[in-house]
Amino acid sequence: MEAPSTCHDSAAPSLWRDISLSTVIAGFVAVVIGYTSSAAIIFQAAAAAGASTAQISSWLWALGIGMGLTSLGLSLRYRMPLLTAWSTPGAAFLATSLPGIPIEEAIGAFLFSALLITLCGVTGLFECLMRHIPSAIASAMLAGILLRFGLELFNVMERQWLLPLAMLAAWVAGRRLWPTLAVPGVLLTGVAIALLQGQISTQGIPLTPTLPVFTAPAFNPMTLLSIGVPLFVITMATQNLPGVAVLRAAGYHPNSSPLIAWTGGATLLLAPFGGYALNMAAISAAVCMGPDAHPNPKRRYTAGVAAGVFYMTMGIFGATVTGLFNALPSVLVLALAGIALLGTLSGGLAGAFEKSEQRDAAIVTFLLTGSGITLLGIGGAFWGLVAGLAVLKITTAKATS
Repeated sequence: MEAPSTCHDSAAPSLWRDISLSTVIAGFVAVVIGYTSSAAIIFQAAAAAGASTAQISSWLWALGIGMGLTSLGLSLRYRMPLLTAWSTPGAAFLATSLPGIPIEEAIGAFLFSALLITLCGVTGLFECLMRHIPSAIASAMLAGILLRFGLELFNVMERQWLLPLAMLAAWVAGRRLWPTLAVPGVLLTGVAIALLQGQISTQGIPLTPTLPVFTAPAFNPMTLLSIGVPLFVITMATQNLPGVAVLRAAGYHPNSSPLIAWTGGATLLLAPFGGYALNMAAISAAVCMGPDAHPNPKRRYTAGVAAGVFYMTMGIFGATVTGLFNALPSVLVLALAGIALLGTLSGGLAGAFEKSEQRDAAIVTFLLTGSGITLLGIGGAFWGLVAGLAVLKITTAKATS
């Protein structure tokens, strides 16, 4: 399941010498983005399956532990910022598809989907597919995925202008005066202003560890087909594909097969506790891949390690961390996400339009991915990739004919 990576170096400095405040903050911001953007969907999906309160907490435990261990382990092994995530589109699919299905059968479908994902990694099928995606298309898809976060930074100013504007000013000043600490400065600025405005309340936040709850799976062929197969397709097409494309657009080129295999294997182990689908992260991972995380790309893997530690902490203290995130104003979270991703967004745009002969395909990929449309239950990132590859093939054939 392992293959040597282009960035791994046995003589590399130790983790403790590579880690820095900026990479720790990048890992923290990545986790904040991951949780605040879709934690509510996880609650909806678990509730749709008829999960009890203890089982819903167990879902968060399994997902947090799974994301933490895989992010930490893969980042250390390959010396790259390799972050994993739960499948947000998968959770949205489950929230609308699980009502009426016993939770035991839902767990069985999770295991079936995880088995299919693992086989895609072990057989190398996924890596064969990735070799046919040009870097310009991957960069355009990355930029399209991040576009709404950049736009949201300015859209929130309609609701509340002082907090995001002050955070943006802190980022500009930080890029000029202390580039490696620009995003930490943004976070501190946002929290300070929110506290002064009375927008953060920590009352009623429980300090309670979450206990896992095992649910024995049941295997109904109809449920496997109606839930397991679509969950597999959604996770691979809308999560793993963009996740690996984001990695390559950022200049990291691991063999993707072991990554997919490990996420599938982790899901197999954690599915009975509610870990319905783990996959390579795209949006949250992008925070750890840009210059704001660290100017040296070879040291950005420590952001993935930090994210893994934060994810495991969230899994263990799921109720506490959820309360802390709920205490932050939504404007602060949206502005922080948008600012943290500005460097990666600009890098994606630069890579997408670098080659003139691929610009037509890149702009189609960028706009279709950024549109956020969903067709046949599959998100815009997948359709942007398909459309971009089609345009590239057509325009290249015309140019060489």
